Amino acid sequence: MSKEMTRARELFEKGFSCSQAVFTPYAVEQGLTEEKALKLSQVLGGGMSHQGLTCGALTGALLVISLHFGRSQADDKAAKDLTYSLAQKFCRRFTELHGSINCSDLIGCSLKTPQGLALANEHDLFDKYCTGFIEDSCRLLEEIIEEGNKKKLEGCLSG
Repeated sequence: MSKEMTRARELFEKGFSCSQAVFTPYAVEQGLTEEKALKLSQVLGGGMSHQGLTCGALTGALLVISLHFGRSQADDKAAKDLTYSLAQKFCRRFTELHGSINCSDLIGCSLKTPQGLALANEHDLFDKYCTGFIEDSCRLLEEIIEEGNKKKLEGCLSG
């Protein structure tokens, strides 16, 4: 288990959302403060602010992919293409593992209503499912970062 995955578990166990847990350890590694990383990623928890949409562990990981490979110049087509390619690969792999990328599908409960959120808490659905989604996201993310770094290096060598 990597130090980032260990830290992700710790953050989740402390009560931070899945998006915060995945994003923060890798963002800190990229130079963000922990406070900024936690604040930036908080709104993504519970499938985009408890909407039950895209899983926060996945969206947190996508932000990390952007931190590593995203473009900062409008005309950097290579960075844009690489980032989208890696993000799509991440989503495919996550879906292959879990059958969906949507929070409600993954935990079997809608978080859109106070009743749904109460039900999820009552049945410990976050602990039951989300710890595994966080660990899988970290593992997949580390694979994707490694693959992206190789592609980036290949691009530098051929360019």
